Amino acid sequence: MMNVTGIYLGMADIHHEGNVSVNGTMGIENNSALNTAINVFILAVLFTSMISIGCTMEAYKIKNYLFNPKGAVIAMLSQFGIMPLTAFGLAKILKLDPIKALTVLICGCSPGGNLSNIFSLAINGDMNLSIVMTTCSNIAAMVMMPLLLYIYSQGFPGLERAVPYLGIIVTLILTLVPCAIGIAINHYKPHYSAVVKKVGFSILIICSIIVFTLSAISVKDVFWMIIKPDVLCAGALLPLFGFILGYAISAICRLSPQCSRTISMETGCQNVNLCGAILKVAFPPNVIGAMFLFPLVYIIFQCSEALFVILCFRCYQKFKSPPQGTKIYSNEDIYQDSVKGLHQTIED
Repeated sequence: MMNVTGIYLGMADIHHEGNVSVNGTMGIENNSALNTAINVFILAVLFTSMISIGCTMEAYKIKNYLFNPKGAVIAMLSQFGIMPLTAFGLAKILKLDPIKALTVLICGCSPGGNLSNIFSLAINGDMNLSIVMTTCSNIAAMVMMPLLLYIYSQGFPGLERAVPYLGIIVTLILTLVPCAIGIAINHYKPHYSAVVKKVGFSILIICSIIVFTLSAISVKDVFWMIIKPDVLCAGALLPLFGFILGYAISAICRLSPQCSRTISMETGCQNVNLCGAILKVAFPPNVIGAMFLFPLVYIIFQCSEALFVILCFRCYQKFKSPPQGTKIYSNEDIYQDSVKGLHQTIED
């Protein structure tokens, strides 16, 4: 666990204010070996996912968007503007206690996740913009995430003293290393990228199952904390507002529908692996309690809502009327045109 000694006092004050027990265990399984194992596997999940993100990134795509940055700039503003503000608003409206509020804020201030690339592909988005936005937001998070947490934590008495900025920054730095490795593999050995992503996906699934199992053992006595109505409501509304507002801002800025759909997916999809790693590694177990599993709640709602949006889009595409004056060709029409063209060629 990272050194967070300097924030113990602030955390204790917060728990006292939030009427949460500070008896030293908070219902968490008091097993240092178990907590260490969870930390290791969470970091393995994070490392693997960031390598995969790096393997999807190509230098020339970044270069193209540097020369034409409108879409990327709007996307970044949506990512680090909409989501943190929405998280702050939900924490205030739902009157979350300090630890819950901090958890939701960390999730809202996190950069985009690689699930957004899959959803963008499913919704016929701009894949170049999607990949560039995911990568750039994870790099920009080095500065933006601590800054945004500092700004928004001022709205909660005592919370600004409890944010472990050093632990968060160290975790973010650690994410850049595997991302750089992935970019290097894709640049120098591109034929290995597909293999790395496939192997990484398998490792990701295995480690995620192990993390979930060990976490269930660790927080079995306080699991009820993450299935309370206020936590579930925050987990459901945060990605939903991200999807809706991301598309709305893009449309207002007159980006193409394809780019708007992409930014919508990128805004609503957070890097839950990074969020989970920060919550579990940067905070003592007796402080964060079961709330380090909030990213699990978030990703369940995030995927459900994204799949619903994709389903609606696919249905719209299937049943929408073609533009007036557009001729719809059947297979027979195409065959007849091909035969006529062949006869014309022979005659000539």
